[in-house]
Amino acid sequence: MTGRPEALFPIFAELTTLPGVGPKIAQQLEGLDIEAPRDLLFLLPYSGIDRQVRDSVQGAELPQTLTVPVTIGAHRPSRTRTGAYRIEVSDNRLEFELVYFRGRSDYLQKLLPTGQRRLVSGRVELFDGRAQMVHPDHVLTEAEADALPAFEPTYPLTGGVTQRAMSRAVQAALERAPDLAEWIDPAQKSQAGWPGWREALIAAHAPASVADLLPDAPARARLAFDELFAHQLTLGLARAARRRRPGAVSRGDGTLRARVLEALPYAPTGAQSRAIDEIAADMADGTRMNRLLQGDVGSGKTLVALMALLVAVEAGGQGVMMAPTEILARQHLEGLAPLAEAAGVRLQLLTGRDKGRERAEKLEALERGEIDILVGTHAVFQKDVRFRDLRLAVVDEQHRFGVAQRLELGAKGPMADILVMTATPIPRSLSLAQFGDMDVSILDEKPPGRKPIRTALVSSERMDEVVAHLRGAIEDGRQAYWVCPLVDESEAIDLAAAEDRFRHLRAVLGEGRVGLVHGQMLPSEKDAAMARFVAGETQVLVATTVIEVGVNVPNATIMVIERAEWFGLAQLHQLRGRVGRGEAASTCLLMYRPPLGEAAERRLTTLRETEDGFRIAEVDLEMRGAGDLIGTAQSGLPRFRIADLERQAGLMKVAQSDARHLLSSDPALESERGKAARLLLWLMRQDRAIRLISVG
Repeated sequence: MTGRPEALFPIFAELTTLPGVGPKIAQQLEGLDIEAPRDLLFLLPYSGIDRQVRDSVQGAELPQTLTVPVTIGAHRPSRTRTGAYRIEVSDNRLEFELVYFRGRSDYLQKLLPTGQRRLVSGRVELFDGRAQMVHPDHVLTEAEADALPAFEPTYPLTGGVTQRAMSRAVQAALERAPDLAEWIDPAQKSQAGWPGWREALIAAHAPASVADLLPDAPARARLAFDELFAHQLTLGLARAARRRRPGAVSRGDGTLRARVLEALPYAPTGAQSRAIDEIAADMADGTRMNRLLQGDVGSGKTLVALMALLVAVEAGGQGVMMAPTEILARQHLEGLAPLAEAAGVRLQLLTGRDKGRERAEKLEALERGEIDILVGTHAVFQKDVRFRDLRLAVVDEQHRFGVAQRLELGAKGPMADILVMTATPIPRSLSLAQFGDMDVSILDEKPPGRKPIRTALVSSERMDEVVAHLRGAIEDGRQAYWVCPLVDESEAIDLAAAEDRFRHLRAVLGEGRVGLVHGQMLPSEKDAAMARFVAGETQVLVATTVIEVGVNVPNATIMVIERAEWFGLAQLHQLRGRVGRGEAASTCLLMYRPPLGEAAERRLTTLRETEDGFRIAEVDLEMRGAGDLIGTAQSGLPRFRIADLERQAGLMKVAQSDARHLLSSDPALESERGKAARLLLWLMRQDRAIRLISVG
């Protein structure tokens, strides 16, 4: 599998080898990420213009683009160089004008000779009560008329490239598209009614109507499937390569886990038990685990993580749990400590704050195996942190420890299993695209005792009532979060900035009762303010969104989100999950400034109606699109040219099961269909996958 197959050479040649594409156009096309004829094949038209011939302009609703045969009448050149050059024409029923600004007489006389018939196509509008077509898009003789498609595709453009030039470049690329062997499963192809690859390209670039531009048009759906299938093959090959690497066999006898279950005030949910079993089975099977634990806010991921860590300890090894910030690491420690104690397990914390002798002692104990479970921040990555026998690394990945860091952590225990946790529910189609090389466990039930959170929409005009409600709750010994959208007030935007709100609430509720946390503070100041709130020294915490992540204060029962209409759905859901963690009933108030726009209203009402993070994520995906949902730059989400993850989620599932099916029956892609699939990987520039087959 040394180099690109010869069949693909013509479409991977330089752009300038296409007729009509010179160095200048080639350079401009780079603005659309077009580097080879192959990229033009996948640049599909996004709309089209109806060019069907009609016999007259009369009776048409103007302005609109029309195509009519006309007889050319008199030319009326402009008296000035920059004025309008007008040409009288008549169709079967009506006389109107063609208008050219800065028109050159010799050129126009030749293009539109008086007395002759021509087919003209362009936008017709009324001017001073008379129809006129300004700068027709097409002027054809009757012999050339057949060359004009009834529905002309419109392509995305980039600076300096016209529709006509783009259309010509695409046609030239299409002429080079080779006939390739079929990589799609024949049954799947006939059931979906899809054309072959080359036919699909030709059809997608020659739509006959608007229906052919939709994602479910057969030609487009097939090309989208090809992209998703190539992506899933790549993930499948990566997963198979990982499985070939040996892992430690960690089989526990269940004694420590049994002690924890006895100490729990309630039984785990069905979802928790299922996830624990899946993880224990992975850890026992001798290949390296790479599992994603996806659970909504408050679904009990910490217990699942602890049970997995206990499997490692029961098997005679060690475990580590990583959190992105010191506050969260301490919180994990506090959550785990009583249960670890019940199991008789040695737990220790390591953060950047550990210095000198104290740090050295912890590191020695770790290396000697006297610490069973280490909880830490990225300080755990440092060179001098050595384990005696690391079996499991749990990464709280809400904050995206990158893939590189996950690997670094894996290097601390060359056979260590990896469990990544995320509290951001990700719609199934996206999680297949982003984490398709991982096995996924989903926690979709709330543990017993978690009460539903009452969510209400409140207009900012009722601010005084909200503050009065807050005062009452504080008198009853409750705590509250008050979230503001921005730190510094920008002159252009009248926003209640965090500092103003902090001063206002302090004046109303009392000096020592209100704390403030925002992004411009030093980390130590932030930690101190959070610690005071966690300890109950302050009753209200005014904050920008720095608190959306993992903070656990069971006594906090009120969440006020100011200018809630400015926040994204997922963010609002994460913020709401900060309350409702204790025994008391909790409330989340979404304060908005009327009037609410349609999209903002849909976000806020969705939140009011459901606490199901997966349902919320699906609505978020419909409203915002995949790239925005998880920030394409850092998401690891592939960029598809044709496939649309929002509208073609079903195709992604089919692509995944088909890719897995092919790889299980033909892991080295050596059958006829397997060889065609290799060609697809080259076509889709999946070099990583190709390397995996070659080394495989």
